[in-house]
Amino acid sequence: MIALDAHSGTITTLVFCTDAMIHGSIVALVTPMTTAGALDFAALKRLVLFHIQEKTDAIVIVGTTGESPVVDMNEHRQLIEKCVEYADKKIPVIAGTGANSTAEAIELSRFAKSAGANAALSVVPYYNKPGQEGIYRHFAAIAEQADIDMILYNVPGRTVADMSNDTTLKLAEIPNIIGIKDATGDIARASHLVEEVRTLERPFALYSGDDMTALASLFLGFDGVISVTANVAPHLMHKMCAAMRTGHFDKAREINFSLAGLHRNLFVETSPGPVKWAVAELGLTEYGIRLPLTKLGEDGQQKVAAAMRQAGIKKEKT
Repeated sequence: MIALDAHSGTITTLVFCTDAMIHGSIVALVTPMTTAGALDFAALKRLVLFHIQEKTDAIVIVGTTGESPVVDMNEHRQLIEKCVEYADKKIPVIAGTGANSTAEAIELSRFAKSAGANAALSVVPYYNKPGQEGIYRHFAAIAEQADIDMILYNVPGRTVADMSNDTTLKLAEIPNIIGIKDATGDIARASHLVEEVRTLERPFALYSGDDMTALASLFLGFDGVISVTANVAPHLMHKMCAAMRTGHFDKAREINFSLAGLHRNLFVETSPGPVKWAVAELGLTEYGIRLPLTKLGEDGQQKVAAAMRQAGIKKEKT
């Protein structure tokens, strides 16, 4: 948390609210595909090595940005397994294992453990629209039946169902539920989470899932950000988070200003269309995406290209 000098009222140190497993910039990795829509494992290896080189703090594989709804179960397993293999313990891997079927989420979480993932990221069940009791029982069942550290994921803009802070704190009592990705973008809600997590008897990690409000969440005491922008500007996102952790707030703010266009325009159309276009422009992947999502239109391309220029990111495509 933020510490204030009692006499001057100025900020003196920054101490994060947990001793979390992972701090900093965690990339919500795109799933590379060919223009025909097939999984591209050679490109996946390039991406993993790219993020190791650029000092990304951890990788989330097969999350929302990884198009988890459009990969089948076998592909889902392959992506987790290959990402862990390519990471080679040089960077932590968090496997997206969420599903709107509790049984399926348990199966994927068990597989992630066997594949060597460091943790599982499990989203609030979508489409079913469960109430708070159903959400609690869903996550409690996964935690009980899958022996892996688990990060909750609340993104009501995608799932419709919204996990309350009270439900989150109740789930935080379960030992292998170690944190939450809060993608609400609600700073008042984030502040309440930080306040309540401070009272817990064990560490519980808080990760922002919204790039636009990530800096504010970090200032409040969040441990990191699971970031779409980090696909395109990994080193800058790492530097911004590192600056916050060391109390260099002006530096973090200036970096964030340079990234603001990306935070905004990587969502100019439904994600991951814009970010997959940007990653392809960097020459790291082909521009493949699966229906029902479509490729970024010309107007969106111009906006994302301008945001890349604002951040000082040069195209390396040959």
